Amino acid sequence: MSKITNQQSQINNQQSNWFASWFDTPYYHILYKDRNYREAQIFMDNLTHYLNLPEKAKVLDLACGKGRHSIYLNQLGFDVLGADLSENSIAEASKNANDTLHFQVHDMREPFEDKFDAVFNLFTSFGYFENDEDNLKTLVAIKDSLTEYGFAVIDFMNVNQVIANLVPTEVKTVDGIDFHIKRYVADNHIYKEIDFEDQGEKFHFTEKVKALTLEDFTQMMETAGIFLLDIFGDYKLKKFHKKDSERLIMIFK
Repeated sequence: MSKITNQQSQINNQQSNWFASWFDTPYYHILYKDRNYREAQIFMDNLTHYLNLPEKAKVLDLACGKGRHSIYLNQLGFDVLGADLSENSIAEASKNANDTLHFQVHDMREPFEDKFDAVFNLFTSFGYFENDEDNLKTLVAIKDSLTEYGFAVIDFMNVNQVIANLVPTEVKTVDGIDFHIKRYVADNHIYKEIDFEDQGEKFHFTEKVKALTLEDFTQMMETAGIFLLDIFGDYKLKKFHKKDSERLIMIFK
C-alpha cells in the first residue's frame, strides 16, 4: 500500500472512531508529553481525600492512557485497574503493573464484571462518540461498575470557558516536529485539526469532542438513573462557575 493510500485509509478510518487511530499513534504522546504531572497528582490527592476512600479501595481509571493517574493512585495505596481502548497505551502502561496495579484494553461503553469503590474518568476522556447513545451507554456502564457505596468522577472541560478562549491556530514544536493545530466549533463539537510532517511523511489527525455542558450531563445522568452529588470547577476542588471555571468535575453515583 502506498503512503498516500495508507494515509487516506487512516483519515477515513478516523471519521467515526478518530480516537482509536490517533490515541494509538506515538505522535499523540509526543504532542502531549508536557502535561502537568504534579497538577495531576494534586488532583488525585484532593479527590481521594474528598471521597474518603477506604484503605486499599478498588479504583478504576477509565480511559487511562499510559497510566499516569493509575500509577499515582496505586502509590497512594489503592488497588487500581487502568483501562483504555488503545492497545499501545496499555502495553506501555503495563510495564508499571504489580500485584495491586493492572491494566487492560477495554471499551468504556461496556461495564466490568468487577465492581469498584471508585471509577475515575479523567482529563476530558468523554464525549468522543459519534452517537449520543454511546455517551449515555458509557454513563450506564460506569454506574453498573460501582459497588453499592462507590463513587464515580468525570473530569471534563468546561466547554463555556474553552469556547470563549479558543485559540484558532498555533504551531507547537515538540521533539523537532512542528504540529500545526487548528481549533474550531461546529455541529456542537469542538474540533482540533492536527497536521505535521515526520521523516518525509505527512500526517493529519482530527480530535473531535462533544461540547457537553453541565445541563447536558445532568440530563443524561437523569436518564441513566444516576445521582449527581457534587460539582467542582478545578483540580483544587473549588466551586464551579459556568463562565470562568477551567474544568467541569462531577461526582456521582
